Amino acid sequence: MKPLEGQVRIPSGCAISAVIAKDGARMSGRTVIESMKPMHERSNGLGGGFAGYGIYPEYRDLYALHLFYQDRESRRQGEELLRESFEVVQAEDIPIRKIPAITDIPIIKRYFVAPLQSLLSRLQLDEEEFVVRTVMRINTTLDGAYVFSSGKNMGTFKAVGFPEDVGVFYRLEEYEGYSWTAHGRYPTNTPGWWGGAHPFTLLDRSVVHNGEISSYDANRRFIEMFGYQCTLQTDTEVITYIADYLMRRKGLSASETASVVAAPFWSTIERKEPEEREKLTWLRTVFSSLLITGPFSIVLGYTGGLMALNDRLKLRSMVVGEKGEKVYIASEEAAIRAMEPEAENIWAPAGGEPVIVQVKEGAF
Repeated sequence: MKPLEGQVRIPSGCAISAVIAKDGARMSGRTVIESMKPMHERSNGLGGGFAGYGIYPEYRDLYALHLFYQDRESRRQGEELLRESFEVVQAEDIPIRKIPAITDIPIIKRYFVAPLQSLLSRLQLDEEEFVVRTVMRINTTLDGAYVFSSGKNMGTFKAVGFPEDVGVFYRLEEYEGYSWTAHGRYPTNTPGWWGGAHPFTLLDRSVVHNGEISSYDANRRFIEMFGYQCTLQTDTEVITYIADYLMRRKGLSASETASVVAAPFWSTIERKEPEEREKLTWLRTVFSSLLITGPFSIVLGYTGGLMALNDRLKLRSMVVGEKGEKVYIASEEAAIRAMEPEAENIWAPAGGEPVIVQVKEGAF
């Protein structure tokens, strides 16, 4: 008897896709939804999601918190905590389109907020650290409440379902952003649920990931020493926290972050020029516990840019293409062609070679 869908483990499964306009031109979410259709078989319907950047220009200076609630009581508790911590400028349901493919829908809300200055002064924290701590507090102490997006002028939209259905469900064709990422999930180690779908985000950093990292426990133990709490038992969550730690708290660039999580082999470092060799040696030595091992391809989204990265042995597929001011990234060329049939300069990055695309200064 042929196995049913969901009964076959496909370790190379999962689909990732992304597009960014270097000139900051905003594009509909419809574009990235189309990219997921040719990669349908890489998912099994247990998780799909998207992140869009530049989608909330009218609230660009406020944090956009997206939350799932299990019931009215968890919503009451969550909103009470938010009012204690933030000035809530706008609270509303995230618009959805009910479709048969998406079921068991939780309460889905979004809040545009600013941290209370009195709390920041008393706690002697900057805004971003305060938001991170509040997100961790909600996600670890409030039963039935989960913050799944917390950045400025960006938002994550995810659910249990195939990604092309999730995009329709959230009416993403009505949003416009200068950058989009997408993910279709084929879970191998954790159950499919709304919070466990990709992208995983913290502040403006979002991660979509295809692969299965073997260094999860070492990475998790290190990152939890700095206040992060990994509650979902999934490797993508820890990758997101690693990116936040390195880029926000330690001030590393995207390129330097790539040199930590996919550090060059020592034999490669030895062949570098002295200045570069010294820098790479320092990064690999100081942040050795944040080296990610195992097969992976990821796209890291952040305000004003994207970074695509394979593991050092390139055990997961990733291709990149261009057309004019736009750069396209996906697990398969077919997904790029779905976004832009005339895409040019299609290439596959080498293992451990980051592809970093920045929006021009002042363009968003």
